[in-house]
Amino acid sequence: MDDEIFAYVTGRSDGIAGHRDPVRAADVTTGADYRMGFLDGRIEVFHLLAAVRRIQDESDGDFLR
Repeated sequence: MDDEIFAYVTGRSDGIAGHRDPVRAADVTTGADYRMGFLDGRIEVFHLLAAVRRIQDESDGDFLR
């Protein structure tokens, strides 16, 4: 179980960094966990960027006043 958790956490970290490790992703025993972590990391980045865009959109009107 520790290997699967480590693969997920590593995949999530790589997803946040935007760098996929094809060797870990293709691993027979933990590849699926790595890929799921990677996807979760990319989704987290998407949500963070969306939040930044919302903040920018809300503050754009403040400069005109």
